[in-house]
Amino acid sequence: MSHISGELMLFAAKVLILFLFIVGLLVTIIALVAKNRGRNQNRLIVNHLNEKYDEMKEILSENILPKKEYKKYLKAQKKARQAKEKCEYQKNNVYVLDFDGDMKASAVSDLREAITALLQIVTEQDEVVLRLESPGGLVPNYGLAAAQLIRLRKRNIPLTIIIDKVAASGGYLMACTGCKILAAPFAIIGSIGVVMQLPNFHRLLKNKNVDYVQLTAGDHKRTVTMFGENTKAGETKAQEELEAVHQSFKNLIQTYRQTIDIKKIATGEYWLGEQALHLNLIDAIQTSDDYLFEKSKIAEIYEIQHESKKSFLSKIPFLSSALTRIFHHIA
Repeated sequence: MSHISGELMLFAAKVLILFLFIVGLLVTIIALVAKNRGRNQNRLIVNHLNEKYDEMKEILSENILPKKEYKKYLKAQKKARQAKEKCEYQKNNVYVLDFDGDMKASAVSDLREAITALLQIVTEQDEVVLRLESPGGLVPNYGLAAAQLIRLRKRNIPLTIIIDKVAASGGYLMACTGCKILAAPFAIIGSIGVVMQLPNFHRLLKNKNVDYVQLTAGDHKRTVTMFGENTKAGETKAQEELEAVHQSFKNLIQTYRQTIDIKKIATGEYWLGEQALHLNLIDAIQTSDDYLFEKSKIAEIYEIQHESKKSFLSKIPFLSSALTRIFHHIA
């Protein structure tokens, strides 16, 4: 009897713990929803890179220079700041954006907002620098990303693209829209081509006596398929569609980089920075760090980042995994 009572008490304790956890979770959810209600889910972050460089220099000077020299340095810096404050508004600003691309070009959602914000203040005397890293991905997504950069070109805003690591395929689709393209010596550039690939399980299904039924309305609604039997006509049509996309890719490159021998570079190959320079895919060999550091001597540089806050729903998977772990410990 006492054994049964002990089991009941243990079960009751587990139920109580679970109940308290659920109540606490609900309270947390309500608090988060209330906190975020009516609040702007996006924000624009601006970092003044000139100040960053000055801080780095000051830290090194403080630790390396003799005390007398350091005091002289501080006085000189103070005078320089005062003189700068008396000067008129600096008109040649440099605005730095970043694009770290994945297959879906997910960063385009922040890029479009940052460019929209910039267009409200940027002038033809300013410059926009995009630090671009992307191996490419889906055609519509990277087409949209390139279109965002073209918004700047249409307004005659100087646009410099800098590639430190890779801008291939869709990445180069974006890069070619720049007025000037720079790349690090070993950056990967090019891959100007289009690819479509998928496995076909038709023979496997046929061997297992499994029929795959596919109905379409429209002669070319489905050119190739993973499970059905592909036809020569379907494969030919799919190839035509790839060629059409490739031609649009080449047309965009020729629009913004007219010195390129398009037949020579539109082969799907990629090249390192030095080779890309000889092929006119880029304009100079230089890293983003060096370019911005040199620019800081003659212009004010502002790093612009648009940050989209995650909605509460996007955080649910984390809560779900936490709940699973707690259930595991209770059991």
